[in-house]
Amino acid sequence: MSKLLQDMWIMSHDGTVLYKRVFEEKLNEQLFGGFMSALETFASQMDDKGLSSFEIGQKKFILKKSQNLFFVANFDKKVNPKKATAELETVASKFFSAYQVELLSFRGNIEPFKNFDKQIQDSLEDVVTKFSQAFW
Repeated sequence: MSKLLQDMWIMSHDGTVLYKRVFEEKLNEQLFGGFMSALETFASQMDDKGLSSFEIGQKKFILKKSQNLFFVANFDKKVNPKKATAELETVASKFFSAYQVELLSFRGNIEPFKNFDKQIQDSLEDVVTKFSQAFW
């Protein structure tokens, strides 16, 4: 499995961010979650399927919706979108497998989800890898 995904957020349908992994902290995670929730609500009014992807600069963002959660990740435009989407689906499956019990009793405490990156290291591009690619 290759490391295709850069930044990632997992959030509830109301925008509460349960897990995040970002290279550069540019924006408050809960603000981003609220924005994504509002954007998805707007997109759902336009089309029943809602939002599935969008682009900002050199990054493409993909969304996966499952069991009242949004999985949002970005990746470099050079990466095949189908491969990135498949990788995000793998991440979602791992999340549901790892946190089935916690999700059933979720009441806003995001602490149990903080170590999820250890389970998906093979999906997330390393900061060191990204940094070295900028120079080579």
